[in-house]
Amino acid sequence: MAPHLGGICMNTTRTVRVLRVLRYRYASPKLWWRQGLFWGGAMLVAAIAIGFASGADYAGRLFRLMTDGRPWLPFLLAPAGLAISVQLTRSVFPGAQGSGIPQTIAALHLTDSATIDRILSLRVAVGKVVLTLLGLACGASIGREGPTVQIGAALMNALGRAARVPSVDVQRALVLAGGAAGVSAAFNTPLAGVVFAIEELSHSFESRTSGTVFTAVILAGATTLALLGNYTYFGQTSSDLPLGVAWIAVPACSLAGGLLGGFFSWSLIHAARGFRGKAGQFVQRHPVAFAALCGLALAVFGFVSGGQSYGTGYGQARALVAGAVHLPAAYAVLKCAATIVSYISGIPGGIFAPSLSVGAGIGATLAKFIPAAPAGAMVLLGMVAYFSGVVQAPITATVIVMEMTDNQTVTIPLMATAMLAFAISRMVCTRPLYGALADRFLSAQTRGH
Repeated sequence: MAPHLGGICMNTTRTVRVLRVLRYRYASPKLWWRQGLFWGGAMLVAAIAIGFASGADYAGRLFRLMTDGRPWLPFLLAPAGLAISVQLTRSVFPGAQGSGIPQTIAALHLTDSATIDRILSLRVAVGKVVLTLLGLACGASIGREGPTVQIGAALMNALGRAARVPSVDVQRALVLAGGAAGVSAAFNTPLAGVVFAIEELSHSFESRTSGTVFTAVILAGATTLALLGNYTYFGQTSSDLPLGVAWIAVPACSLAGGLLGGFFSWSLIHAARGFRGKAGQFVQRHPVAFAALCGLALAVFGFVSGGQSYGTGYGQARALVAGAVHLPAAYAVLKCAATIVSYISGIPGGIFAPSLSVGAGIGATLAKFIPAAPAGAMVLLGMVAYFSGVVQAPITATVIVMEMTDNQTVTIPLMATAMLAFAISRMVCTRPLYGALADRFLSAQTRGH
């Protein structure tokens, strides 16, 4: 055969192969069916997150309506509500307890499809919504953002199974994308959704999953924008931190937020390992009664704080960012304690919103002692310091606070505060909260619990 004829044959073969690949990618009905399910799933995650947020707001208003003028009622309502929630969690929605982020991280590290499907079942997702709303209606100091991550992951996992995706890696990418879309829709923070997926959920950024995560976040963000408009979670603030004496606020907030955030994480990790002695035996044998005792402690903290420590803390944080309220100096400590007892009780619920509220309280309190720094900037620094101290994810903490307040003028102080608080928190709690809880969850799965 002449050389030029051989070259023509080789080029023809390559062209045929390219056309086959393009046909598979862009003309395959099965591929378009899978893509359609994925796109629809990302938008559905956003719609559920929006509905969940509305339900959480209503549950909080219901609690305030019931307890307005009745400061004694939470002493009955909180113990009964937490006890009922734990009973339902154990009997009807097993696996729904806690934040939902450790479960999602654990699912990303598992290979057994049956175990993953059990952790990320639609039944658990429904329980997450119902029982989180029940907890908020009873005054629990919990958030709905963490549960939204597991809900998004569960929905995308179910759609991946329905579409029969070709590999475990693709299925894992869908779970990761669902969690990222949940964060994006819950806070209306698309960039934070991507960063959270990289820094906290996967601890890596593989090229084969990046497109899936970005697409899910874009679709979830677009859906949120279409349904709610272009809003910011905590409103807008133009607070700045000028160079000079005002920068004393950075180490001050870092120290307070890092120490308290590290203590918070340390408390939850040690509680997850189980109490020792007779206390541990009581919790194991009587989990519902223990939840009721946690509810009683929750009511005590609420009474001391004048009712400010109940609920997500969203209203208090938003008001502090806007400079529209002055809370007691002990608010941050009481809110932190209320969140600890709510979480260790075993009910479903997250820690995102309460943590941001605690951080806002820290910043507002320290602002009284540092008059050179604007109070609004101090609130933002307190939020990023405590949140970074809790989750030990400084990049996520910086981006999420920056996006939620639509303020880029304090980006450098926020980054510096987040990194310092992260380092200080590591001295108190040597392991990241979500990673440690995910490891405990994985160990429980291997033991068959």
